[in-house]
Amino acid sequence: MFNIIQHDPIVEIRMERSPVNAMTDEFLDGLVAAHAEAVGTGARGVVISGREGLFSAGLDVPVLIEYDRGQMLAFWTRFFETMSYLAGSSVPVVAAITGHAPAGGAVLALHCDYRVAARGDFTMGLNEVAIGLPVPRNIFFALESVVGSRMAARMVTTGQLLTPDEALSVGLVDELAEGSDVITRAVSWLDDLLGLPADAMNRSRLTAKADLLNRLTDVPVYSQMATAAWFADETQRGLQELAQRLGGKK
Repeated sequence: MFNIIQHDPIVEIRMERSPVNAMTDEFLDGLVAAHAEAVGTGARGVVISGREGLFSAGLDVPVLIEYDRGQMLAFWTRFFETMSYLAGSSVPVVAAITGHAPAGGAVLALHCDYRVAARGDFTMGLNEVAIGLPVPRNIFFALESVVGSRMAARMVTTGQLLTPDEALSVGLVDELAEGSDVITRAVSWLDDLLGLPADAMNRSRLTAKADLLNRLTDVPVYSQMATAAWFADETQRGLQELAQRLGGKK
């Protein structure tokens, strides 16, 4: 599901779960393991990328729709712990958003330190409300920390998906690049950052995110809330319709 590419001293974790880098328990475990191994073997920065035209389509709804409450609670716990883990990474993490990044794909990018997105006919945003799923409070906090309170409220309420230019204009991404240059730009930004004294840079980076990191810690409460929302009648109807449209693709 992942291809590890060295850009010394940076490691790129390229998501390669066919067809759309959809997230399951195994996927999340693999992402955390890949990041931990990279840092443990000396990486000073990490890039998370997708394939050309696609970053991640978010949760694997056709798989997760079959989960019972206990399984779904465990999934949400794993999902929120993964995002908190990335946000608190001991080394900087850059999202190379190589294409579409709706819902969970955007959430993944939000928990990185910097976001480079591809120019083109792509969309990105938190469109969960379109299928009847309210955006969890901790995910809203992550979005709010990036785009501000008013824009975050508008985005989660309407479920609007943004073009790359729109995402740049509201601060959802930090820069745009041509599709073939997205990963190069992500690595280049990290290279520049790594020219700074490492301890001072990383301490300052985490200090700047201290409020967010503190708000992400109550994973059991957020997981219970997300599980209750997942099994609400309105949400289940939307999820079933989405799973049918996806044709059961894994």
